[in-house]
Amino acid sequence: MLKFTKLSLTAALLAGTAGMASADAITLEPGMETDMVLLPKFLGILVFDQANEGAQEAHAELGNPGSLLFQGPTPENSVAGQIEIMTTAATNAVGAVLLSNNAGDQIAPAAEAAQAAGTRVVTWDSPIPGGAGEDVFVAQVDFGSIGVVMADMAHSILGGSGQMAVLSATPDAANQNAWIAAMQETLAADAKYADIELVDIVYGDDQAEVSYNRALARVDSHPDLGLIMAPTTVGIQAAAKAMQDEGLCDQVKTSGLGLPSEMVSYTMNGCAPEFALWDFRDLGYLTYYTAYGLATGQLTGEIGETFVAGRMGEYTIEEDPGREGSKRILMGPFTVYTADNVEAAAQ
Repeated sequence: MLKFTKLSLTAALLAGTAGMASADAITLEPGMETDMVLLPKFLGILVFDQANEGAQEAHAELGNPGSLLFQGPTPENSVAGQIEIMTTAATNAVGAVLLSNNAGDQIAPAAEAAQAAGTRVVTWDSPIPGGAGEDVFVAQVDFGSIGVVMADMAHSILGGSGQMAVLSATPDAANQNAWIAAMQETLAADAKYADIELVDIVYGDDQAEVSYNRALARVDSHPDLGLIMAPTTVGIQAAAKAMQDEGLCDQVKTSGLGLPSEMVSYTMNGCAPEFALWDFRDLGYLTYYTAYGLATGQLTGEIGETFVAGRMGEYTIEEDPGREGSKRILMGPFTVYTADNVEAAAQ
């Protein structure tokens, strides 16, 4: 079983390292023109805004005379909206679409059509599950490791035994589905977790009010519930607020994946003792470098290809172990936040 500190994953999960480029690493030539679209699951979520900040940083750094548009659907129209934006990008001969997928495999035909039109499709945060229509996935961290960390946080918060429910984003969110599956595998594989019972998995549609109400409903339907695990920044904040508002934090804790700036008060008051996340600005930055290299023909996207992603150092395209026939770039690492480090991270 993998071991994790309270501060971060082991350095083995860090795929890129800063420093001098190795002899076979490709250094991208700046100043080449290509238009790109950064397509989040939907607009209005802080982590996606942060990814855009990172992408815009890389866009300026590489001196791309082309445009970088930040376009996304509304939460209520995420699936159809993403497909429409992907289709329009291909029609407009965009060089690359940078996609955080919320449409499952439903977006694959539109992504394949975009590729056929000469558009490179780079997914980030959430891939196309079957890999069709995707050139490469920029993974924030190894998905299996997220399952281990969530299981370990649950074990720590529950003291080794108790009931837990999962409050996820949407049923089509490939990343959350993979993380939950990895957590379930971890819980089942080790006797350490034998006394932790996963009693429910529900979806808050990554909308604060819906997530808030579904968190409270879990308490009503499971009187012995001790923890709500939310692998979504919207869901974890909404669940923590729900428990705080109803005076339930002593009974039901919250954990999952959240932003320090949004979770600091809930961690310090004990409602959310532990949670984890990675840097979305870095994720947007690395995704842009990847897409720029592919769209300008400086990268082929083949397994084993290594390139330099600016301030973040070298990364290598590898086979995605979780999706046969697909490729990924592994960013890493992420941090587990507690009362010991959350205030400094929230600044």
